[in-house]
Amino acid sequence: MKIGILTHHYVNNFGAFLQAYALRETLAAEYPDDEVEIINYVNIRQYLVNSCGWFRYYKDRENLACWLKKIRVPLTFVRVRKRFMKRSARCYTAGQVNRQKYDVVIIGSDEVWNYQDWKSTDKIKFGHGLTCEKIIAYAPSVGNSGGDVPDYVVEGIYRFSSLSVRDTKTEALIQSITNKEVVKVLDPTFLTTIPVNALKNVSKPYILFYYCDHLPHSIKDQIFQYARSHGMAVYGAGECCKEYDDITVNLTPFEWTWMFRNAVFVFTGTFHGAVFSILNHKPFKVYLTNKSRIQKVTALLNECGITDRTMDDGFVFELENMQDEIDYQKVDQLLNDKRKQSIEYLKAAIGR
Repeated sequence: MKIGILTHHYVNNFGAFLQAYALRETLAAEYPDDEVEIINYVNIRQYLVNSCGWFRYYKDRENLACWLKKIRVPLTFVRVRKRFMKRSARCYTAGQVNRQKYDVVIIGSDEVWNYQDWKSTDKIKFGHGLTCEKIIAYAPSVGNSGGDVPDYVVEGIYRFSSLSVRDTKTEALIQSITNKEVVKVLDPTFLTTIPVNALKNVSKPYILFYYCDHLPHSIKDQIFQYARSHGMAVYGAGECCKEYDDITVNLTPFEWTWMFRNAVFVFTGTFHGAVFSILNHKPFKVYLTNKSRIQKVTALLNECGITDRTMDDGFVFELENMQDEIDYQKVDQLLNDKRKQSIEYLKAAIGR
């Protein structure tokens, strides 16, 4: 049997890489005698917009040293994909995908169904043009899409032999189209062990940031003051800010994972920032301003039973009182059950 995974693996983003890597590793472990690969289908528009974004210069938070390291990130991802991702030949059309002769195509995870994102929306992600025996949805997300649903989305949903979703907004969309219950599964990064690679230049305890967009200066200043008065550093995981103690933007995904594993505390505004805080049992807080991230992160926190992670503008950082706020024993019990359910969904959908 030949299984292909169709997702946003080509996006130069740590979460996008890791969810694709994790789903392939999970399936390869479950089906060791079969061929499992990531379909190297690339939406040129999305790839170019994402890659060019790494070359933007934000004068309010970057300096030249930050920027010169940041612009190397796309090449770092190219090298890591080449080394660690088992991919098909490059494809640009459904016909080229079909010529790979897959028995099963799994579409997901990530925002592969965000039909209002002009740069990434793509009919093939809804199964159009694919001729394989089974098309399976695994943990797709619509992001913040809403309003009128395009016909190609509605028609595409009926092409799937098995449907699952990652969040409540996507669940509601599927139910509105099919009038059926849909399985909610975990992001693939919860399903397998992610490797880590240590950063040699990080030697003292640190507080970690990962895209806390628009976090008020009053909050950020007190966090920096606390860190420095307690002999800690402040880093950004794969992001630039001239206020950080060192430039840690040009990371491999496995170095990025290591930064979460070894942080004292994490502040993030993203879905996978919250995921890797949870996976590594870290105390963390989220500051959410992006509508799509609000939907995804809120759904994740609800699933894990930790709904008190958000910050408001009156937040005061008190590390001593926040280190043990999360009962990770309970979280792990929930995740273990959901992990089993998620893998069982995949096995049942594939058929053996």
